[in-house]
Amino acid sequence: MATATTEFHFSGLARCLIQEGLLTEKDAKTHIQEAQKNKVSLISYLVANKLVDSKTVASKASIEFGIPFFDLDAIDPRNLPTNVVNEKLIRKFNALPLLKRGKTLFIGISDPTNAHGLDDIKFQSMLNLETVLVEETKLLKLIDTALEAVDTSMADLMDTDLDNLNVQGGDEDLAKNDVNTEIDDAPIVRFVNKILLDAIKKGASDIHLEPYEKNFRIRFRSDGILHQIASPPANIANRITSRIKVMSKMDIAERRVPQDGRIKMILSKTRAIDFRVNTCPTLFGEKVVLRILDPTSAQLGIEKLGFEENQQKLFLEAIHKPYGMVLVTGPTGSGKTVTLYTGLNILNKIERNISTAEDPVEITVEGINQVNVNIKSGLTFANALRAFLRQDPDIIMVGEIRDLETAEIAVKAAQTGHLVLSTLHTNDAPQTLNRLMQMGIAPFNIVSAVNLIMAQRLARRLCEHCKTQITLPEHALLSIGFVEEELKNLKIYGPVGCELCTNGYKGRVGIYQVMTLSEQMRSLILEGGNAMQLAEQAKSEGINDLRASGLNKVRMGVTSLEEIDRVTKE
Repeated sequence: MATATTEFHFSGLARCLIQEGLLTEKDAKTHIQEAQKNKVSLISYLVANKLVDSKTVASKASIEFGIPFFDLDAIDPRNLPTNVVNEKLIRKFNALPLLKRGKTLFIGISDPTNAHGLDDIKFQSMLNLETVLVEETKLLKLIDTALEAVDTSMADLMDTDLDNLNVQGGDEDLAKNDVNTEIDDAPIVRFVNKILLDAIKKGASDIHLEPYEKNFRIRFRSDGILHQIASPPANIANRITSRIKVMSKMDIAERRVPQDGRIKMILSKTRAIDFRVNTCPTLFGEKVVLRILDPTSAQLGIEKLGFEENQQKLFLEAIHKPYGMVLVTGPTGSGKTVTLYTGLNILNKIERNISTAEDPVEITVEGINQVNVNIKSGLTFANALRAFLRQDPDIIMVGEIRDLETAEIAVKAAQTGHLVLSTLHTNDAPQTLNRLMQMGIAPFNIVSAVNLIMAQRLARRLCEHCKTQITLPEHALLSIGFVEEELKNLKIYGPVGCELCTNGYKGRVGIYQVMTLSEQMRSLILEGGNAMQLAEQAKSEGINDLRASGLNKVRMGVTSLEEIDRVTKE
């Protein structure tokens, strides 16, 4: 008896793609079933899995369903009427309002079969809908930009007629009513909250709010570079500053001296972000800088920091020794704290007692005893270290060795069975040894205490989606530091810039000089060798300096020559 087979019916879009030769019937059937299983549209499934090009699908769907095709590159996200439709509906149905004209709302969609979603949007907006077909990838990115960018909040602020707000720029003696207005001003509260959230989402490390005579500038530092993200009216600068001071528990009536504060933002049950806030009086008002302290930044894993294989091995060996000093050096913002906390997270076991003294504590970690240094109250690095040594420590981290007293206690701790991690501000590893000697640490104490010195910088990573190979003359490559034997197969990449990155870069990578103290190096220190002699000795032992390590990152296609020049230039 023959078994009856059920014929599979293809939708208009699937049938169109089969007829165009973009999918076989067998593949189309499989993809439709997988899309249904994953509860996504066929278009979303095909594009997400890179089975068909986003633009091709949109253009074919436009013909099949008779809906005009529109390129979203022509849209300015700041002018989108996103306040007309609920954010949940926009994200749920991937349908973005593009233009409101009278009683008609033009909607960009990538899935023309989603009639139910359009009905919901029509009911919620009480407007007539006109749809245009757009590319799925561009639509998803524009939805994120429109709903999350600070510029959207600025549009909300403009609706409150800020030009007519009665604000006296530079007035240091605000009346109580004015102060209360600043605290309770809902648009200002929303705007400040949006700034903080947007900075977190963009991965910024700092937020700068800067008042000038005729404008007010807001900038984010992303991947080490400052970018302007908003320019609110200058006459609301005091309101925004006051709101941040209220959140960080500062004295909002005091505008003549710098103040420090802290904001804690709880994003979920498992994640909270701290902001370290500082104000500084300038000519036209208080400049506010917020440092974003994200505990997850120290949980990247050592493989993601950017160590070369031999450098990672040396670092891990040094931090697993029972005693001695591991010193990390580099300028502010070079990633020293993240490197040290990556090491501490590896060492953070139930059987170890770990204590840190920092000014201030930037990353909070459960299982580590962290102390905020407070110079005014007498809690200095040296005093904190003395206290640690009376509390049966295994591992001690000192935020920074700034003076002889702290250095001497740290060295003694390293010599008496404790592992000590700390930072200094020097340009490279050999100069760190000289710095310790200049502080007054005897050479024989240095050689007996120090296990490893590491200098580091942070360079921006090239965007994997748009980086392009560049060609340079051979003589230029040789002068940069490459050798003739490698020129034939050498590939160098440069930044381009696309919708997925910032000016051709996305993220950062560490560049390191990792130096252990060999017998020859110890002898040279005991003889009073200077930084230049120590650097020559390190080079003869095959230890890459920062420049050489940076060129290795260029060889690997991780970053560009311009970026290495920027971060390793002496």
